[in-house]
Amino acid sequence: MVMRGEGATSGLLTDLYELTMAAGYVQKHMDALATFELFVRQLPAQRNYLVAAGLEQTLEFLERVRFSSDEIAYLRGLPTFQHVGKEFFDYLADFRFSGDVWAIPEGTIFFPGEPVLRVTAPIGEAQIVETSLLSTIHFQTLIASKAARVTTAAAGRIVAEFGSRRAHGVEASVLAARAAFIGGCAGTSNTYAGHRFGIPVYGTQAHSWIMAHEDESEAFANFLDVFSGKSTLLVDTYDVHAAVEKIIALGREPGGIRLDSGDVLSDSRWARARLDGAGWHDVQIFASGDLDEHRIAALLRDGAQIDGFGVGTALSTSADAPHLGVIYKLAEITDANGIRMTAKYSEAKKTFPGRKQVSRRSDSRGSYVGDVIALEDERIDAAQPLLVPVMQEGKRLAATSQPSNVHVREAQQRFVAAREHLPQHIVALEPAAEPYPVKYSARLEELSEATRRALVQTTS
Repeated sequence: MVMRGEGATSGLLTDLYELTMAAGYVQKHMDALATFELFVRQLPAQRNYLVAAGLEQTLEFLERVRFSSDEIAYLRGLPTFQHVGKEFFDYLADFRFSGDVWAIPEGTIFFPGEPVLRVTAPIGEAQIVETSLLSTIHFQTLIASKAARVTTAAAGRIVAEFGSRRAHGVEASVLAARAAFIGGCAGTSNTYAGHRFGIPVYGTQAHSWIMAHEDESEAFANFLDVFSGKSTLLVDTYDVHAAVEKIIALGREPGGIRLDSGDVLSDSRWARARLDGAGWHDVQIFASGDLDEHRIAALLRDGAQIDGFGVGTALSTSADAPHLGVIYKLAEITDANGIRMTAKYSEAKKTFPGRKQVSRRSDSRGSYVGDVIALEDERIDAAQPLLVPVMQEGKRLAATSQPSNVHVREAQQRFVAAREHLPQHIVALEPAAEPYPVKYSARLEELSEATRRALVQTTS
């Protein structure tokens, strides 16, 4: 996150219209308690499910968001705010998020329409934080969901996230590494993410190391001198076969070799046979270079002898599906007149009113068979509620205040365990002919229709 002194996060990390609405709420003394829900409207074409990620950074933001005097002065100087009264700027000076938050834990598998996050707070507070909440949940969920596909394709082999240099900025590279780990990756090349979140780090050498030496054998020997015999050596700078022969001729067994280009399928088969022939059965073969889930699946299907993969651009940018239709919509208002349900009824963009819960049903073998989106006080038989309280009165609850390294590992474990319970056609890389069943409860459907009728009466 964009930080400044004393651990604060800037309140300007929002869209202008969030602030104009907040100014309107303050100046017109609209102090209602609002409930907003964050969810994804529909799946991208190449996704059968999504993996929740980004909650830790979301809660950090809500605890730390502040407006500095310099930021408030900047807003005062904008033409948009020239007629706004002092009361709003005083409100910003004292701004603290004081609301309650429910969320599905990171690493949870979810589907369109299901609330990932539910925020209940004074309406101005809930409005100002919208942009940052959407951005944070959107990006990490996008990458974790892509990583889930890549690690599925790898079929138990390790996958390291290698995309920092192609990520959309330095902050994105760190958060992509975190999200990819939640989605099942074994680690990352990003050392800051390794330090910050306790994620294992992976790396070998670049072609420049080989090219900096006059002799390729010398490059291999020097690297082994510095980093021990368990290093992984890059063998495709000039000729894969010649490089492997040079390593064998050194008589120094490395930990592995890496193929980064060329005919990876053929080269991996040849290299495995040659290494085994030298008695080096434990030397791993690692592949990288423009990989994604489809290429990994094809390589393994065709018999590639690969023990692990490094996946960069396709993972850190979610190249085939670079965005999700994630939205944040008002579901309920409580003011002096009581509770009023709110919903949107425009064509193709309908939302449902009221505070909601998502419940997941399983069969006798533990396999997931369907979800029910219902009102928060409904009890769905033989189903597990997914949304849990994570913040109360602006403070994280104990269960969400763990160290970052513990939090991210638990999120990964949650996802890996949950993936085992999904139907196979949902886990598959191909678009599912039959989507995972998600339905709305009868009570919620009835409330939606009653809310629609009331809205029609007030607008006619």
